Amino acid sequence: MQITALNVHPVKSTAIRPLQSAYAARPGLCGDREWMVVTADHVLLTARECPALFSIVADTPTTDTAVLRSLRLQAAGVEALELDTPDAEPVAVRLHRHDLLARPAGERADSWVQQVIGRDDVHLVWCHDPQARRLNPAHSRPDDYTAFADGYPITLASTTSLAQLNRWIAQEAADRGEPAPKPLPMQRFRPNLVVDGIAEAFEEDGWHRIRVGQVELRVAKSIDRCVMTTIDIAALTKGKEPIRTLARHRRWDGKTWFARHLIPDTEGIIRVGDPVTVLD
Repeated sequence: MQITALNVHPVKSTAIRPLQSAYAARPGLCGDREWMVVTADHVLLTARECPALFSIVADTPTTDTAVLRSLRLQAAGVEALELDTPDAEPVAVRLHRHDLLARPAGERADSWVQQVIGRDDVHLVWCHDPQARRLNPAHSRPDDYTAFADGYPITLASTTSLAQLNRWIAQEAADRGEPAPKPLPMQRFRPNLVVDGIAEAFEEDGWHRIRVGQVELRVAKSIDRCVMTTIDIAALTKGKEPIRTLARHRRWDGKTWFARHLIPDTEGIIRVGDPVTVLD
């Protein structure tokens, strides 16, 4: 088994940024989901509510060496904007059930995002203190933490499991008398790590600890999937898959499940091509 893709999302809910290598630290992959867009009430705004966020391409010096400052924002038809790390006083923000503090990126950043997504009530903020964000104690240790990830520092998905999901989707379409759909791409699930070579679909459900290259990670839990996975990230349109099919084959505890949450126990560089070893 090996890693075949490695992704970060510098601004939460924006375009996926592929990498050949990334440093895995306690909060997750370096540069992953350290920024997010919030509403006027300082509540997280995601592509679930605003698919246009997917049209924003956010890069850091890690994802593109041409970036000279902390963050570069790009979108079609709009001049790119580069930003420094904010030093403004932190403000209260809410990410799902978590009340946190974050530094506002400022009016220029806000205006840029507002123009791209067509809303005048949003702001860009940066996580200056990821250690303040503790994880669900049912699946973590007291000293685990992350920045603006939904639940845990790193996500992992399997190509074998995706292939099985696409077979289910195709079979159910045939049963309904519908044309064969295009296979869903892995990007629908926005994993940090993609692993290839697992013998059986969803074998990763039984993993507890793994090593990726030289980095050891705990497997916290499976990932419950939301309607964001139904958004075509190119067309920015919503459909019924994969939630419809996951609900038939991968539903328990009232939720649908695909891929796994990871927590780093050690730090180090993870590279595309690194072997994946199951420790427990």
